[in-house]
Amino acid sequence: MSRRASIQRDTKETKISLQLNIDGSGDSHISTGLPFFDHMLQQISKHARFDISLHCEGDLEVDEHHTVEDIAIVLGQTIGKALGDKRGINRYGFEILPMDECLAEVALDFSGRPWFVWHVEFTRDVVGTFPTELFAHFFKSFSDEAKCNLHMTVNSGNVHHQAEALFKAFARALRSAVFRYPGNHDLPSTKGVL
Repeated sequence: MSRRASIQRDTKETKISLQLNIDGSGDSHISTGLPFFDHMLQQISKHARFDISLHCEGDLEVDEHHTVEDIAIVLGQTIGKALGDKRGINRYGFEILPMDECLAEVALDFSGRPWFVWHVEFTRDVVGTFPTELFAHFFKSFSDEAKCNLHMTVNSGNVHHQAEALFKAFARALRSAVFRYPGNHDLPSTKGVL
């Protein structure tokens, strides 16, 4: 069963096109108008081994906020769509990932119940030209739309390392959570629904 999905979302603030293959090889074509954000989204593709084609035209002359939030919304919705009824998936994923002086921890659960816990204090307000305050908003919006439980933490250090460690750990936790055992069609819940 193919686990591919795509979404086109056009608003007065952003125009987003996203094609996703969960069972990919980590190939990405990403253009958001925000170079550091592109770099972080490429980490998701590479380390989750998702094929992602993403193009966004946003009102960056106003602010980065709409672009970041709307991409998170579309990414969460697209992953949820690709997972379908979630039969056979691992459901849970977690990763502890070091990046030089930084150690990131991410745990997630595709439970159908969004919840977000963020224990992160960035050491600067920007990385490159990207406002670090938007990272929490990105992951919270993703959690809401993917209907997953998401816990994230990273220690103090170089802000680039903090952000990249979080995105890589998130990607690897995603990879583990969506893993599907061949021939397994069980729903990973005693409730009978996720």
